[in-house]
Amino acid sequence: MDGLREIYTRLKKMIFFILAAFVLGWGLTPYQAVFAGLIIGTLFGLYNMWILVRRMEKFDRAVTEGSKVRSLGTALRFASGAAAVAVAILFAQHIHLISTVIGLMVPYVLLLTERIVYHVKHH
Repeated sequence: MDGLREIYTRLKKMIFFILAAFVLGWGLTPYQAVFAGLIIGTLFGLYNMWILVRRMEKFDRAVTEGSKVRSLGTALRFASGAAAVAVAILFAQHIHLISTVIGLMVPYVLLLTERIVYHVKHH
């Protein structure tokens, strides 16, 4: 099984390609607010994924060392999601709110899809 860091690196590459497609959509279509929301949401989602990976590595080290286990940063990731929504609300004329929320979920959907493909290929 791949390590958490390798999975994150692979997902990050996929997300950058998706972000490039969103930027093209923002620049070449009349749906700039929708693509702006997808871009903002995906960037915040990538940040949330980075926080999760970092906290999971700390969690793994704490369990291995037998020390006290800290949280996985749920509050910080929730606050980050709320910040993405706040940005979308603050700039509502330029950023579509629903697209921002969908963008927040892009990294997690990719993670789920990537893991399903991995397990189908290797089992």
